[in-house]
Amino acid sequence: MLSITSFGRAALCAAGLGLLAVSPSSAQSGFPQKDITFIVPWNAGGSNDVAARALDPILREHGIKLVIENVAGATGVIGMKRVASSTPDGYVIGMGTSSTLALIAQNKANGLTNKDFTHIARVSTDPLMLLVASSSSVKSLPDYIANMKAKPGKVTIGTPGSYNLNHIFASMTARAAGVEYVNVPYTGGSKVVADLIGQHVDSGVLKPSETLGQIQEKLLTPVGIFANERLEMFPEVPTFKERGFDVFPYGPVVQMAYVVGPAGLPDDVRTKLVTAFRAAIQDPRFKEFAKKNVFLVDDLTGDALGKEVDSVAVAIGKVAAQTFPKE
Repeated sequence: MLSITSFGRAALCAAGLGLLAVSPSSAQSGFPQKDITFIVPWNAGGSNDVAARALDPILREHGIKLVIENVAGATGVIGMKRVASSTPDGYVIGMGTSSTLALIAQNKANGLTNKDFTHIARVSTDPLMLLVASSSSVKSLPDYIANMKAKPGKVTIGTPGSYNLNHIFASMTARAAGVEYVNVPYTGGSKVVADLIGQHVDSGVLKPSETLGQIQEKLLTPVGIFANERLEMFPEVPTFKERGFDVFPYGPVVQMAYVVGPAGLPDDVRTKLVTAFRAAIQDPRFKEFAKKNVFLVDDLTGDALGKEVDSVAVAIGKVAAQTFPKE
């Protein structure tokens, strides 16, 4: 029979064990214990959505099961605000992009900053292209620039959002022609593609990964690459540079997508996510997917990714300050 003293000690011991059982580090020791919500802040069918869905089955082999949720709007800000405001337990993560980063760099992201996130892994870096409908009378980059000059202020360029890299390059295209144009922002690349095929807009600035199928079906035609070198997948499409048009007058900028969680993720949770995403991104199956969809992958994770994101934000901020009129 327990004495009062020994009973009290046993109760205290049990209470202590109970506290340990619910402590954050202990609760996360088996992370993840349920599905993880992966917010893609763009419409379904766009390049970031497709990349997330390509990673999902590989991640499951590493103990990470995603539930992908598309939360489009405000050039990615709506979805990324939800990631930033979620409980930092690893069960809500999201796909950051240079498009949203451009708004953050310009203080147009409704108070969102890079400090609101824990950086996990870079998924892709993407070149951007200027495209027209294949049924258009415009067949080449010189044709396109000549058409802009013949119709100053009337040519429309569709972009997935405003004040992002796509918008910057649309403006740089008009700058190369020496005329004004009309920017038409959408909530995602797939919507630009649909209206471009229907010729509701004259042209679009998009990634190869979100237009490859339509290019292969001869519905869309790329006329110029916003890069310093031609793409292996499209060796016949010239860069703006080789045609004599400078679309990097204020310095180079890069389009990329990367995985983040809210600020304050526990170290063990971040480590598990970094390890799993790194393995999935470096998997030969995902690398083959990247090659077929014309985007690049590398091995950039954790704090190194955070530093890169900050560096890209500075570069975008400088370019945007020169590109867009002060409001």
